[in-house]
Amino acid sequence: MADERAKRRLAAIAVFDVVGYSRLMEADETGTLAALRERRKTVLEPIVRDHKGRIVKVMGDGVLVEFASAVNAVKAALELQEKMAEANTLLSEDRRIVLRIGINLGDIIGEGSDVYGDGVNIAARLEALAEPGGICVSAKVRDETHGRLELAFEDMGEQQLKNIANPVRVFRVATCAVSSAAVGPSLSLPDKPSIAVLPFTNMSGDPEQQYFSDGITEDIITELSRSRSLFVIARNSSFQYRDKGVDVRRVARDLGVRYVVEGSVRKMGSRIRITAQLIDAVPGNHLWSERFDRGIEELFDVQDELTQTIVATVTGRLEDAEIRMATNKRTDSLPAYDCLLRGIQHLRGYGPDENHLARELFEQAVALDPRYALAHAYLALALLVENHYGGASDSIKQRALDIATAAVRLDPRDSRCHTFLGQVYRFRDEYDLAISHLERGVALNPNDAIGIVHLAGVLGVSGRAEEGIELLHRAIRLDPYLNFFWGTLALCLYALRRYEEALVASQNIWPTKSPWQMAREAACLAQLGRLDEARAKAAEVLRRKPGFSVRAEMPHYRYPADAEHLRKGLLKAGLPE
Repeated sequence: MADERAKRRLAAIAVFDVVGYSRLMEADETGTLAALRERRKTVLEPIVRDHKGRIVKVMGDGVLVEFASAVNAVKAALELQEKMAEANTLLSEDRRIVLRIGINLGDIIGEGSDVYGDGVNIAARLEALAEPGGICVSAKVRDETHGRLELAFEDMGEQQLKNIANPVRVFRVATCAVSSAAVGPSLSLPDKPSIAVLPFTNMSGDPEQQYFSDGITEDIITELSRSRSLFVIARNSSFQYRDKGVDVRRVARDLGVRYVVEGSVRKMGSRIRITAQLIDAVPGNHLWSERFDRGIEELFDVQDELTQTIVATVTGRLEDAEIRMATNKRTDSLPAYDCLLRGIQHLRGYGPDENHLARELFEQAVALDPRYALAHAYLALALLVENHYGGASDSIKQRALDIATAAVRLDPRDSRCHTFLGQVYRFRDEYDLAISHLERGVALNPNDAIGIVHLAGVLGVSGRAEEGIELLHRAIRLDPYLNFFWGTLALCLYALRRYEEALVASQNIWPTKSPWQMAREAACLAQLGRLDEARAKAAEVLRRKPGFSVRAEMPHYRYPADAEHLRKGLLKAGLPE
């Protein structure tokens, strides 16, 4: 009990995040990574140190910092915004790095060097509410600094923040703001009509029903993605805005789209109510809104109608053949569909118990509807995930292959069936078949950012890393918040001997790095001749995973020379054979 209490402490947590990060990366990936690294070393780190703070972790384009007091946290944030603005005056608008900052004072839980808890979560939600160049703080921070700092605060009222039970009163630091010119231009709009679907609000009054409204939203995104006439932002990035109450014009600016869909779902016994509206975010006009009060058995018809209406409205025409294909539901069984949605929710929990539950739910979905192709595809994926991907036994890999092959046979036009089959082939070291099915998945759904990254990853270990990097640029535009982009980019850059860039990419991996990703950083440092740093990083790997060995942990490559290139880097860093 004493150890547990020692882990809990009161602290001020600040979260810093780069505005328009995907725009900067799209314009100049290498330059942006180098600029961010330079700002961290010359601006952020000295300020945090001067104000007695501690950088807990870097999360892609964001940084989490712990301070002993709210006063120190706010003073550091103010100085940081001032220094960042000064540095930006020498840059053109399209290269300026601008931050949003959120600060909270509350209980946190320490675990090793990391911190967790509502104190951290609230700070992250406050950052999302801040304007570019601005600072948002909780009422606790405002009360603690009142009279001790010469600041003006603007009351933003009580805000209901994602995954926080009680509303939080939020204040904007009034003296801290930048003009829109300092932020630089937003992402350029694609040639196609571009759209983001925000997560539909769960209006059922039961938080346990969140998976259902999320699943409906994701289905709408998937069906829209199949239209080659549209540019559709991926689910991962759209869901970053859940429960944040943001202005749709800001969403459109951040994601580089013209149209935004938002709505709500209320499930009441055998009835369902879905509301939806389509907004042209450039002028801020509502193009249409609709409410559907139907029996639950009509859910799929409502989704089809929504998809058709959106495509017809934003493209000016309805592509009958394409939309009929896109909205052809693969099951008539609502219980099977419900099992699939709950299984997907558990699969995204990323824990052994969650993976096990996901696999069982997908098995139930297949049992309820043996012709449900997508349930088969997810079951094959869950088998790999539950059994550590390439570490799975030959019998598990064979079962996954049989199930994924059945999924493609049941529905050869579903992109996810091909993508998951491609992943099975990858972990069986059947690279040609893996690439073939992953390419087929991307062809069927050109808006599937995750499928594109999986394809890039296979190309990266198949001697085609240059092509992989080209695909990654495409993926990050579709999904600016794609978290495993950085690991795949680091893999491809290392294969091309671009060690410095690979190291910078790896340092942007979030929310946490695996021991293997840290080992690759050690190899990069060794290849650059920075042997002291390489050995220090290798020691950190061994602290995290004492049994780590190069032979056991090496990923599979198509060509022995590529595997040997990585092996030599790891051994040179001092990691055990």
